[in-house]
Amino acid sequence: MKIALIGYGKMGQEIEKIALDRGHEIVSKIDISSKDSFADDAFKSANVAIEFTRPEAAYDNYMKCFEANVPVVSGTTGWLDKLTDIQDRCKNDKQTFFYASNFSLGVNIFFELNKQLARIMNKMEEYNVSMEEVHHTQKLDAPSGTAITLAEGIIDNVDGKTDWKLDKEENTSDIAIKAIREGQVPGIHTIKYESSVDEIIIHHSAKSRKGFALGAVLAAEFAAKNNGYLTMNDLLNF
Repeated sequence: MKIALIGYGKMGQEIEKIALDRGHEIVSKIDISSKDSFADDAFKSANVAIEFTRPEAAYDNYMKCFEANVPVVSGTTGWLDKLTDIQDRCKNDKQTFFYASNFSLGVNIFFELNKQLARIMNKMEEYNVSMEEVHHTQKLDAPSGTAITLAEGIIDNVDGKTDWKLDKEENTSDIAIKAIREGQVPGIHTIKYESSVDEIIIHHSAKSRKGFALGAVLAAEFAAKNNGYLTMNDLLNF
């Protein structure tokens, strides 16, 4: 499979290693410092593009991929106000876009565990839920896309919760999310249900970027063979 990399930072380089190990070819690398471009024949020859860049650049990158009819796999967060437009383009223009707030297989298992626990805790009114996420200092958006996905999983399953708020609760229907930026932490997410007598905690800690990169390459293999708007639920059959 021919892969184009959009963004060649630490994540892009880790994706490249895994893609080559799995027998794929990197035909284009587009980055601020690179000479490759979306107009090059090399990019247009790609079976799929994997995009990990910055929130302010992501949407324009997607549009350029669509113009070249190259399927996109993206893990960039912080742009989701335009998600409906991407979904419409997949439906109306027959484009392919695979999005995940987190490509780690372990995190996606954690997403499902979070939803199941929320369904159980919906019956336990004496518990209140809060969240904490920790990432490296280069991460620009807060809370993380993963934390937002986790919060949405709780909101969908706990009747008393309708929104999330960064750092604090403004009322009892909010989920407070504390976002910490320190060091080179790949990603830690903790969900806590607390009552006056005890607390229940579920926790996921990434050891390196390798898990995210492997998931992105698996998503690229899937997107190259499927069409439309795709997520990790489609890949993992959750």
